Amino acid sequence: MAEMTVNLAGVSLANPVVLAAGTCGYVREMADALPLGRLGAITTKSITAESREGNAPWRIIDSPAGMLNAIGLANVGIERFMQEKLPDARGLPCKLFGSVAGHSVDEYLAVASKFDRAPEIAAVELNVSCPNTSDGLQFGEHPEALRALLREVKPAVRTKPLFVKLSPNVGDIVAMAKAAIDGGAQALVVANTFSAMAIDVDTRAPRLSRGRGGLSGPGIHPIVVRMIHDVYHRVARDAKVPVIGLGGVSNWRDAAEFILAGASAVAMGTALFIDPRAPLRVVDGLSKWVDKQGCRSVAELVGAVKDGARAG
Repeated sequence: MAEMTVNLAGVSLANPVVLAAGTCGYVREMADALPLGRLGAITTKSITAESREGNAPWRIIDSPAGMLNAIGLANVGIERFMQEKLPDARGLPCKLFGSVAGHSVDEYLAVASKFDRAPEIAAVELNVSCPNTSDGLQFGEHPEALRALLREVKPAVRTKPLFVKLSPNVGDIVAMAKAAIDGGAQALVVANTFSAMAIDVDTRAPRLSRGRGGLSGPGIHPIVVRMIHDVYHRVARDAKVPVIGLGGVSNWRDAAEFILAGASAVAMGTALFIDPRAPLRVVDGLSKWVDKQGCRSVAELVGAVKDGARAG
């Protein structure tokens, strides 16, 4: 049987499948739907320094190729998270990644430093890419802004790997990946949702209360395959920085594409809203695929797309 463990900047996962931030609650909410020990990791919803109510309804709607959301980073804030939610992570049978968001460098610092001191959290993920708040992309659109943020936050995250979740809503995601690595990122999440909009043709009003939101699901998957490929082959591979692929994974074939493009792990989000047990089939399907490919380990297939693909 194939070896399915993966290493993300020193964090060992039982398999490559991760539940994405904002799609599976804080810690254990998915436990009623699937055995958490079958997963590689869970990512908390993005936590901010202060609590956020998020955007008004409607803030999640369907789309022919997935869904649009404009949740607005609704969460209880770092103090309540540490007191009320994080205790649920004790004895968690998979790894837990802590997702951090904020209005300012100081807010990122406040949350990241608390996550760094929490033994239940295996890695700290900086979400610099949310398209659903007025401030969600201020650090994720410009390389210098991202480097500046990481110069401040990296020294506060001393005991755990620091991941950076990149935005696809940029002109050059490879440049953003390089900026993140220059700033000390030890893994990259590629990528968050695509800025999008839907209009009710009867009322002529936007379907989301905020007007626009983030598109996720199968419709974005081929674009993210290309982004993972470019980030991996042009910067991450040589820097030895692993990539977590995120975007429209519904089945094991989608996950396998990400791995061949260069992802060491694969996150799932929108698929959980359709079938919360989908990650189990992805894990099983990937294991059979690795065997069929004649490989001993899933790690052998990371970035193993044939030479016909050209970066850039």
